[in-house]
Amino acid sequence: MRPFRCEPGDFMAQANNARPLSPHLAIWRWGPAMVVSILHRAAGNGLAFGGIALLLWWLGALASGPAAYQTFLHWIWTAEPGNSLQTVTTLLGKLVLVGLSWAFFQHMSSGIRHFFLDVGAGYELEANTRWSLVTLVSGVVLTALFWALLLLR
Repeated sequence: MRPFRCEPGDFMAQANNARPLSPHLAIWRWGPAMVVSILHRAAGNGLAFGGIALLLWWLGALASGPAAYQTFLHWIWTAEPGNSLQTVTTLLGKLVLVGLSWAFFQHMSSGIRHFFLDVGAGYELEANTRWSLVTLVSGVVLTALFWALLLLR
């Protein structure tokens, strides 16, 4: 029995060198549409994993009674005075909440943009760039408005 060896010509890609190469990220110029596409995926994954974990923790605390819910609030929103660990986790908790709300608004804005793309509108280069930038800005603006309304009420 002979040992396994790979000879030139054994693989399909090596058989015909005249085939065109697949485009790679180094070839393409980055544009707003590419950024929006990647952020759409990242925001969706962030909402799916981070959001569900926080939601389950919140629901568990809510179902466990007032003391458990108050503990949840101390770790996420308001730290007990003098507890430095809770102060740090409160800052991180607020950062996570702002991040999740940005992910929600960014994902929603991108989804609305995709509705228009699905009906065939906005594929022109200038329109696509403009609506991609509007999507990026609207995610930030809606997040800021949401938190302003939440904190100033």
